[in-house]
Amino acid sequence: MGNSTGKKLNGNKVRSGVIHWVIFAIIAFVVLMPVYWIFISSITPPGELFKSPIDYLPDHPTLESYQFLVSNVGLLDKIKNTVIIIGVTLLVGTFICILGAYGFYRFSYKKGINLAFLFIVATMLIPEVVTARPLYEFMKKVGLFDTYPGLIMLYISSIVPFTILILRGFVGEIPMVLEEAAAIDGAGFWQRMWYVILPLMKPAIATVCIINFINCLNNFFTPLYYSNHIQVLSVAIVELPLRDNMYGVPWDLTSAMGWIILMPIILFVAIFEKQIMDGIMAGGVKA
Repeated sequence: MGNSTGKKLNGNKVRSGVIHWVIFAIIAFVVLMPVYWIFISSITPPGELFKSPIDYLPDHPTLESYQFLVSNVGLLDKIKNTVIIIGVTLLVGTFICILGAYGFYRFSYKKGINLAFLFIVATMLIPEVVTARPLYEFMKKVGLFDTYPGLIMLYISSIVPFTILILRGFVGEIPMVLEEAAAIDGAGFWQRMWYVILPLMKPAIATVCIINFINCLNNFFTPLYYSNHIQVLSVAIVELPLRDNMYGVPWDLTSAMGWIILMPIILFVAIFEKQIMDGIMAGGVKA
């Protein structure tokens, strides 16, 4: 009797494991196949893209599409602009949000603090297109249109609500007694932030930096609408030259540009996937 029950349990576990793996394989195929196809299209010569039957491995792989992007589309300049804008955005924006999250949680008892926090978080619900026209006019008048400082300010403003929301939850996880002990030992505010708060918030900071990096890299509307000459990778796809006629979309170049944008995102998510999920779960519960 015991042996038969044990066999049934083992059989159920095996079937459950097989079902889980089948579901996982199907989902992985659905998610990864488009990514794989983008990469294959980027290294396939234009004349072989639409051949029949379809080749899932190119017969004559080439890097001509990437060479064309470097030589004719200014890919290296766009990468440089992207690195500058996103790099400064993450550094300055994260610093501002750490201070904001600390203040919103530690001084939540003060009048108006919680209202200000809710106001900042509520801005996440406003679509960018709603504020585009007045913000465009404002940027023109103050001389920030099509400038690095202007774009960086817009990028920072786009990451502030989400970042403060997540970091505020992590600040709530840090016991106040640690700060009090440091203060008794003579540590000032900045010393407490540097030696007590920041080391304990490293997982949270890494999480928001990764997510904000992905969001900034995918940001298409801001650099397209508020800049003419300073261009980043996300808008480079609109500059690709058409082929043969005005409807001849260069799918090889489009795929190459798409893969250049996707590659750092894939690497970040693959390496830091656990930190991203743990950070969101831990921060969201307390926030």
